[in-house]
Formats: sequence, structure tokens, C-alpha cells
Amino acid sequence: MTHNKLKKIALSKPKVKAEYDALEPEFTLLREMLLARQKAGLSQAQIAERMGTKSPSVTRLESSLSSGKHSPSLDTIKKYAKALDCHLEIKLVKN
Repeated sequence: MTHNKLKKIALSKPKVKAEYDALEPEFTLLREMLLARQKAGLSQAQIAERMGTKSPSVTRLESSLSSGKHSPSLDTIKKYAKALDCHLEIKLVKN
């Protein structure tokens, strides 16, 4: 079974879909972070060095966003952005 087929089956269940949709902000942030790192041509180890931490910390940061098990602090995300020579923008959007 392919990933897309499994995803389609899982998301056909209302409770699974609701949980998946609730994680959209984390998935969006993770996509933005990974894209910025890719565009900068930097590895997790290089980001970690620029943040003044170790590579496993960056791995945990990126994986925590995909798992939804932990929400990193804004300070940590700002350090990640600064390591990429970026800044963090946050906005609230009315539903």
C-alpha cells in the first residue's frame, strides 16, 4: 500500500482528520523551516553550530514539529531563524 493511499484511508475517518487538521500550523512551520534550511544549503549540524547547540537538538526541534508531541518555544524558533539569517513573522488570521 502506498503512503498516499494509506493517508487517504486514514483521513476518511473524522477523528483522524480532525487531529491531522489540528496539526496544520506545526506542519506549515516545519515546511517553512526545512525549506529555509534547504535554500541556505545548511545541514542540521551547521544550524546547531550557529545556534550554539548540538546537532541532536536541531533534529529534535524539527521532529517535534512533525510529531506534534512538543511545541518548541518562540525563542528557540527565533534562534533557528537567526541561524538561517532569517527573521520570524507571526500573524493571526481570523477564521
